[in-house]
Amino acid sequence: MTNNEIIKKLRIALDLKEVDIIEVFKLAGYEIKKSELSGIFRKRENKHFKACSDLVLNHFLNGYIIYRRGPKEADGTSTEKMETVESSVK
Repeated sequence: MTNNEIIKKLRIALDLKEVDIIEVFKLAGYEIKKSELSGIFRKRENKHFKACSDLVLNHFLNGYIIYRRGPKEADGTSTEKMETVESSVK
C-alpha cells in the first residue's frame, strides 16, 4: 500500500474535508498548497499526480494527533486530556 493510498483511506475513514487536512498539516508545521494536496489524491495515471513522500505522511499523522488531542504542554500532556481528567475527578 502506498502513502497516497494510506492518506486517501484516512481522509475517508476520518471524514476529513480539504480545509481540515490543510489545518492538520499546519498544526504539524507543514505548509501544503491546495494543488499539492489535490495531486496526492489523484490517480497515478493522472498527469497532475504527486507521490506522497514518507515525510509528508509523517507530517499528516503528527498533525492529526495534535488536531485530535490538542498541543502538548511542557510536561508532555495534552491540554484536552488534562481537562478531561480534571473534570472526571470532581
